[in-house]
Amino acid sequence: MSLKQFLQFKLSQKLSPQQIQLMKLIQLPTQAFEQRLKQELEENPALESGKETDSADDNFDEFDNSSDEYNDNETINADDINVDDYLSDDEIPEYRMQANNYSADDDEKSVPYAAGMSFTQHLVNQLNTFRLSDTDEDIANFLVGSVDESGYIRRTLSDIMDDLAFTQNVYTTEEDIEKVLKIVHQLDPAGVGARNLQECLSIQLHRKEKTPDVELAIAIIDKAFDQFTKKHYKKLLSKFDVTEMQLKDAIEEIERLNPKPGGSYAGNNKIVEHIVPDFAIKIVDGELELTLNGRNAPELHVSREYNNMLKGYKESKDKSKSQKDAVLFIKQKLDAAKWFIEAIRQRQQTLFVTMSSIMHYQKEYFLSGDERKLRPMILKDIADEIDMDVSTVSRVANSKYVDTPYGTKLIKEFFSESMKNDQGEDVSTREIKKILETVIEEEDKKKPLTDEKLAKILKEKGYPIARRTVAKYREQLDIPVARLRKKI
Repeated sequence: MSLKQFLQFKLSQKLSPQQIQLMKLIQLPTQAFEQRLKQELEENPALESGKETDSADDNFDEFDNSSDEYNDNETINADDINVDDYLSDDEIPEYRMQANNYSADDDEKSVPYAAGMSFTQHLVNQLNTFRLSDTDEDIANFLVGSVDESGYIRRTLSDIMDDLAFTQNVYTTEEDIEKVLKIVHQLDPAGVGARNLQECLSIQLHRKEKTPDVELAIAIIDKAFDQFTKKHYKKLLSKFDVTEMQLKDAIEEIERLNPKPGGSYAGNNKIVEHIVPDFAIKIVDGELELTLNGRNAPELHVSREYNNMLKGYKESKDKSKSQKDAVLFIKQKLDAAKWFIEAIRQRQQTLFVTMSSIMHYQKEYFLSGDERKLRPMILKDIADEIDMDVSTVSRVANSKYVDTPYGTKLIKEFFSESMKNDQGEDVSTREIKKILETVIEEEDKKKPLTDEKLAKILKEKGYPIARRTVAKYREQLDIPVARLRKKI
């Protein structure tokens, strides 16, 4: 066996911590950006917020090119920052884009929660108003603890019986559990503790005043639930020997019920989402006007005190090791502060240029609010127009919101693929979906249109798409099949 030596040339690109930090700044939405800014201000005393009467930049520049004795290899020249160089994903594997440790620059993941009593405790408090034996109380508390966030008990009585024996040392029968379950069904909100949708609706109907409409609704749910869910209205008319109007009124009673009683309780610790728009688009004298949220453009400056400290140390003739270390520390903090200020400026510019390009590309939509006027637009269209990388546009579009005259929108919603109409023109798939949605809204609900008929109508309107494509778009719009859209 022989050993051979050879040279191999390999071109590779590595991301520095500062470059990764810049990427993260680009993709942060407003609230997360404010947290990141606050963190940087706390960690770097050389960085200060607010206006400064006498600019410290001149002083800083005086020492920017200090002697090699104090230069640090990690010093960042802010003028050399190029956002696109840092954000190009073309040559960089996905794992190189992510930090693989827990450090100070990791994204915050804190989520605000609604305050108040938990849903379970709300039910337990109601149980205390019933007179129960010790065993029944144990069973009732266990049942209440098994209620999920929608208000249902999804487990079988046999499973609950086994768990009571093994975990609570309570030995009982399915019949006794069923009796206690009837008590749980008396708790508010109505329908809580049901084991399925049929039982949930039945519980709510039995609590209502027994009008003819409610009586018929109870009969439908208790005796013909399968036919009701499949909308076999002719069979229901025949089975209960009622008129169409009577059946319609009964179904309206059912439709007013709450299929998820747990969701109606305000204190069930649901996540509260707060959306802060990163941009605002207004129509002023018939023209579009774009503004960046002021919270994305903070006033920052380099600490004058730190500049003066550096100046004092440099003018000192006798420099001890501790003084040299102090100079190095101050220089690093000043470099980091200057870099951060420049990075934020780059972030603001990148956000504004990207959104401005999207706004002008979709000018007809923003002037009218008509989704049918959304042009086909992919990330590359905008990237080519502003001469930036596709990943830069992606980071802006995926995490940012814009306040428009028609509501607050996630920017990525303006992007869509294209297909050709019968004139050979490119049209947005978003436009086709909107037309499909409009056709379904205007259909005769007694005879809803099948996917095949919808495809035929779209073809007549100039959009030749296949039935399976119609089905795909309908599902993406969360619209059920024709049979389930049927009404009396």
